[in-house]
Amino acid sequence: MLKPNKGRLAHSRKANRLLAAWIMGMTIAASSALSNASHADEFRDTVTALDAKLFAAYNTCDLETLGAMVADDLEFYHDKNGLMTGRAAFVDSIQKYICGKVKRALVPGTLEVHPLKGYGAVEIGTHTFCQTDSKGNCTSPAGPARFVQLWQQTGDTWKLTRVISFDHH
Repeated sequence: MLKPNKGRLAHSRKANRLLAAWIMGMTIAASSALSNASHADEFRDTVTALDAKLFAAYNTCDLETLGAMVADDLEFYHDKNGLMTGRAAFVDSIQKYICGKVKRALVPGTLEVHPLKGYGAVEIGTHTFCQTDSKGNCTSPAGPARFVQLWQQTGDTWKLTRVISFDHH
């Protein structure tokens, strides 16, 4: 009959403890990674919903919602029209030049959302515009344009503070 080797048994127990510690560490790391991924998905979903709400208001001429979503000191940089500042000027411009005349659509798969620590988010993407008829149907689509938007989060409130709209075709 073979006698157990005490040295081998002690080594086996130590290896089992190390393996258990490694498995526990990997489980904690995986859980943390899943939590971070879940938070990133939630963050992206939030900003994507803000974009959808903003441009639903833009497309339907809901000036009250549109105005409530932008900061008083909004800066809007447009490659064709230059700089526009302030909420009132922005809403007035939408009412005069967009309402009932133009619609915007986000190009699927182009939206990027990145956190800005201590501020909110930067949103980057490509969208298209079209002129509309009296029924809201697109009559003359324009090529794509690119945009960068900065969203500021204060508590649970998000406001659009800066927009760069460029590369219009």
